[in-house]
Amino acid sequence: MVSFLEFEKPIAELEARIIELRATANGGDIDIDGEIDKLEQRAAKMLADSYAKLTPWQKTQVARHPERPHFKDYVAGMFDDFMPLAGDRAFADDQAILGGLATLGERRVVVIGHEKGDDTASRVRHNFGMAKPEGYRKAIRLMQLADRFGLPVVTLVDTSGAFPGVQAEERGQAEAIARSTEQCLALGVPMVAAVVGEGGSGGAVALAAANRVLMFEHAVYSVISPEGCASILWRTADKASDAATAMQVTAQHLHALGVIDRIVPEPLGGAHREPAVAVANLAAAIGEELDALSGMDAAALRTDRADKFLAIGA
Repeated sequence: MVSFLEFEKPIAELEARIIELRATANGGDIDIDGEIDKLEQRAAKMLADSYAKLTPWQKTQVARHPERPHFKDYVAGMFDDFMPLAGDRAFADDQAILGGLATLGERRVVVIGHEKGDDTASRVRHNFGMAKPEGYRKAIRLMQLADRFGLPVVTLVDTSGAFPGVQAEERGQAEAIARSTEQCLALGVPMVAAVVGEGGSGGAVALAAANRVLMFEHAVYSVISPEGCASILWRTADKASDAATAMQVTAQHLHALGVIDRIVPEPLGGAHREPAVAVANLAAAIGEELDALSGMDAAALRTDRADKFLAIGA
């Protein structure tokens, strides 16, 4: 059963009523199929109306939904022959960033992304998708591997930001993020990045300085979390909703500003309601973008990337 967000309470109550009526119908001779159909139509309309006018803060909540697909789900649904590659060859293997060789359709690629985990144990193991320096250095190693063998790079971004702990700073967090961003820009192969949930700060940009940046319809992408911004500006995280609105964190805002290139549609009610549909939509969009980039040589790809990011805000 889907976990409902705060703003979805009226829909949750209606769907609970539908479940109760179904149980009643199954347990007796009363025919209430007509009543159930009416309630289902009403619930679908409420869901459509609600998601047609989500605020930036509500979209942030959808992007963070615990049942939203994560990196492993996209790998399982989009790619064949995934071969994970581990470690940065210097310190350790950071489980917050995963990657390896895979096949997307008929095309061999290197896929890299943040993994948040889907239960308490896996979230702790993957550090909630917050990477340490060794995670970004692993990403650099995989991008260099892709460049060496002429393989396109696909990245799936889903993180609240890089890990802010003392240990990460001691091991050069800022330098690792900067080097990863630099490596994205230096690639001589096509690169497509997709913000599939939350794209937070430099921890997201380090995997998203790509030729084409895609975002799911209800994903968010920002330099700081709404709570962090509110804590700085208003000295309280209670103003997170105001901060989300002011920062224009949604895919629709960012597409209009030229920060991203394409919005990928989600199933009604968010990717967590029909993960298979969301995964298929993303696979098709990434495949189309890679097809469009396939005719460009290394110099043209680097120029395209540089021009794209230099033009933002101009």
